[in-house]
Amino acid sequence: MNVMQPMPAEAVNAADQQAEISARLERLPITREVFWARNIIGAATFFDGYTVIAIAYAMPVLVREWGLSPSQTGMILSMGYLGQLIGAVLFGWLAEKIGRLKVLLFTILLFVSMDVACLFAAGAGMMMAFRFVQGIGTGGEVPVASAYINELIGSKGRGKFFLLYEVMFLLGLVGAGLIGYFMVPVYGWKAMFVVGLVPAILMIPLRWFLKESPRWLAANGRYEEADAIVTRMEESARAAGKELPEPKRVQAPVRRTSDWRELFQGIYLKRTLSIWAMWFTAYTVANGTITWLPTLYRQVFNLPLQTSIFYGFLTSLGGVIAAVICALLIDKVGRKRWYTGALLLAPLPLLALAWLGATSAIQVLVLGGLAYAIVQTVTFSLYLYSAEIYPTRLRALGTGTGSAWLRLGSSTGPIIVGTLMSSLGIQYVFAGFAAILIVGAIVTMLFAVETKGRALEELSP
Repeated sequence: MNVMQPMPAEAVNAADQQAEISARLERLPITREVFWARNIIGAATFFDGYTVIAIAYAMPVLVREWGLSPSQTGMILSMGYLGQLIGAVLFGWLAEKIGRLKVLLFTILLFVSMDVACLFAAGAGMMMAFRFVQGIGTGGEVPVASAYINELIGSKGRGKFFLLYEVMFLLGLVGAGLIGYFMVPVYGWKAMFVVGLVPAILMIPLRWFLKESPRWLAANGRYEEADAIVTRMEESARAAGKELPEPKRVQAPVRRTSDWRELFQGIYLKRTLSIWAMWFTAYTVANGTITWLPTLYRQVFNLPLQTSIFYGFLTSLGGVIAAVICALLIDKVGRKRWYTGALLLAPLPLLALAWLGATSAIQVLVLGGLAYAIVQTVTFSLYLYSAEIYPTRLRALGTGTGSAWLRLGSSTGPIIVGTLMSSLGIQYVFAGFAAILIVGAIVTMLFAVETKGRALEELSP
């Protein structure tokens, strides 16, 4: 058995230390520690997804109970995403400074506490404020969690392993739909926040079973801690009967400190601008669609409350099915090819809706749901791609700033829906969304880089 003995810390420089940790991680199979780390973080991400979309299923009741206008409805839906924009940048930067796990715990505590606050909202203004602060927490949790999970695994099968974790966020959306369907018509809108609160609190203690990212520790000069964690992972793999091949080093960067300006320098400039465009265009359409659909069914097509929520749930479920298919195939197809194809395909049912006039709820359910499912394969996997195109010193920051455009797009989408519906008509909403996706497809085709099957350090020197 080929076993690499770590060199003494004092005998190697910073670059060699990082290269050693990376090489040892690259040759590891999925160990028990990594498997459970993904599941624990995935549980938190599940409730993050639930929290993000819960307001959409509460909104059909709130619109009538509080007498909300379309613009007020759009603002309530958008405020959470605006908070997420701040959280993504702030906590992405902080995770580079103090570590992944400390930031993850704080973000989870923040969005759970605001879930409690939403129960006591007495009007549109209070709900906007609470959703904004809650968004700061949810916006910080997902990009930092994405960087953390990516840094624990090697390049082989990284897409499938990571994206099956990302499915937890989508299952949170589906869970919110189920709760909305069964609970809101009976117990009112507060049921969405009560049900999401208890299991989220139960997940917090599990955080203490996790260890810090070895790649982050090594990049910040804490080699002994990184070595101890990787050694335990190696011992776990051997105990499971796995034979570890000889590590193959890829020279790690000498530089150990993060600097946000590097996002716009060298090879990272094109990557940063292209990923920002992909985040913005895909999420403007995806979240602009999913957050408004239950209210659209209720207000425009006058469907019963339970039917409106059920149709929204079916759309979320279709997105999960498409995402699982993407998770299983993206390592074979490749990131760039998948994203380009999806962003070109999704506008077709949207343009069909615009041409037909979106005159029935069934048209919107089938064609709008199909477009949403296709776009969802892009949105849920962009965390994987963002974490792959940046080095360890920039990974959480790059993912956070990229996903900030997710938040901007997500807050823009509901406002676009409200504005176009009020001034032009529902069919123009779908035509506008199709145009936005085509722009995203062109940017992806011209500027995105392929990352499948390549080590993180090979991709980003």
